[in-house]
Amino acid sequence: MRKQFKLDEIDCANCAQKLEDAIKKVEGVSDAKVNFLTQKLTLVADDALFDEVLERVVKLTEKIEPDCEIIR
Repeated sequence: MRKQFKLDEIDCANCAQKLEDAIKKVEGVSDAKVNFLTQKLTLVADDALFDEVLERVVKLTEKIEPDCEIIR
């Protein structure tokens, strides 16, 4: 399943790249793209585990970029 989410308060392109690299390492994530210009996250994960994977991604985002929020 591929879903797109709005990111609130991603501050720079470097931060976006750091976040994307970390999200790609999360168990269950098939692919991820963080676009700084559009402030969007595209997340690809298995349909059956998507909600669980998304929760891991949200927690990781809060840890790496405390000011950034994934708007669901």
